[in-house]
Amino acid sequence: MNKVLLALATVALTLPIASATDPPAVKEGLWSIHQEMTNSPGGKKTEGDYTLCRDHAFDQLVREREKSMKGCTIVNENLQDNKYSSEIRCTAGTITIESKGTTTYTGDSTVHSESHATYSPALGGVTDTAIVRDEKFVGSCPAGTEPGDRTNADGTVIHMGKK
Repeated sequence: MNKVLLALATVALTLPIASATDPPAVKEGLWSIHQEMTNSPGGKKTEGDYTLCRDHAFDQLVREREKSMKGCTIVNENLQDNKYSSEIRCTAGTITIESKGTTTYTGDSTVHSESHATYSPALGGVTDTAIVRDEKFVGSCPAGTEPGDRTNADGTVIHMGKK
């Protein structure tokens, strides 16, 4: 159960939820993403790189999935000067997850986001998580790659675009 909750928390942290203040559209194609995640207490840091093939339909699918996450509500959100900020509260079982994040769009080819979540009570000994993510458009998706295909640094592919 802790893995499911941690996955829910990570999703709530890393992607903005759709609404009347949707974030701006970004270029379709291959994106390079670097993510650093720090869990506390202890400051355990993990980081990694991957690529993601995306198009506008995939981005919309992700926003629809987020809007329908059970147990989650938008507390506050704002879009101003290409900065999207949101606060999300999720409840899963006995765990309450409160997350705040800001995503900054530089044109349609660079995205920087910073998010922070707290867990009450602690989730597997973790009381809070901070995620910093930098995304850059790199060009066309490779042949045979579909929108939603995430390729990890070790070459494994995760198909996230399927409904």
